Amino acid sequence: MQYNRRNFLQTLALAGASLPLKGLAYSALAAPKWEVHCFSKPFQWMDYDMLAETFAAAGLDGIDYSIRPEGHILPERVLEDLPKAAAAARKRGLKLLLMTTAIADATERYTVPILRAAAEQGIRYYRTAWFDYDQGMPLPASIQRHSVQLQRLAAINQQYGIQASYQNHAGMKIGAAVWDLYEMIKTVDPAWVGVQYDIRHATVEGANSWPLGLQLIASRINTIVIKDTRWVRQGSKYVLENMPLGEGMVDYVSYFKWVKRLGIHVPVSLHLEYDLLSKQEAALPVKEKQQIVLGKLKKDVDTLRLMLADV
Repeated sequence: MQYNRRNFLQTLALAGASLPLKGLAYSALAAPKWEVHCFSKPFQWMDYDMLAETFAAAGLDGIDYSIRPEGHILPERVLEDLPKAAAAARKRGLKLLLMTTAIADATERYTVPILRAAAEQGIRYYRTAWFDYDQGMPLPASIQRHSVQLQRLAAINQQYGIQASYQNHAGMKIGAAVWDLYEMIKTVDPAWVGVQYDIRHATVEGANSWPLGLQLIASRINTIVIKDTRWVRQGSKYVLENMPLGEGMVDYVSYFKWVKRLGIHVPVSLHLEYDLLSKQEAALPVKEKQQIVLGKLKKDVDTLRLMLADV
């Protein structure tokens, strides 16, 4: 099925109207060809069992746990808590293929415990921390210094059979332009260090030029992030407002054409960055909050499944 933005949204609206909010049955619009996980950050008020119940009800394939300071799983408790989180996920038929960390170097205190615990649970990919450009150092030299840092991570990743994924995040850090990310990782072993490509951030930094960066980095992409945003006027300037999937400015029709053309087929992490609960809803009992966020999550999951149907 070929679609444009208008008939895609019309089809989604008609399909969504027939789907029940409650219940735990999988009800995606099409049989999944892609492994779709969801980032746990917005759901950290849920315990592991409720999170797994919610994600299974939304039709997801797995959970992308945040394992970092202030995350769903704290680094200092990863050996105790990750097995519990994994058991809750598997009880609901969910997979753990990827996780989000703040790991920046092989020598950090919690790098080995996190990677060991993840490997024991079958996690294959982890998002790293982002790297800053070094003040007072030429940009190419800073990129090279962090390339050596990634080489150290590659060595320890090999020990645990897990791959790092560096995300292209909008802003002033290495990777925002994508070209600098390519320079940083091009000499690092691709078996153990790759890219978590984020089309939302790529669109913010290069609304028209993002396909160039995507082509350059395509062979190093080992996971992708899906989310949406738009620019809105706020006083005298424009700011970003995160949106439900398909309602923002990210051109997913073009993006997935490029993904198909370039042969990219990797695990997906769906991110819900917009507000899932109003202030009034946040004060409701937990079960009521669960149903509210499940409805929004399921809408984004079904939107993504429809987008991926021809990819």
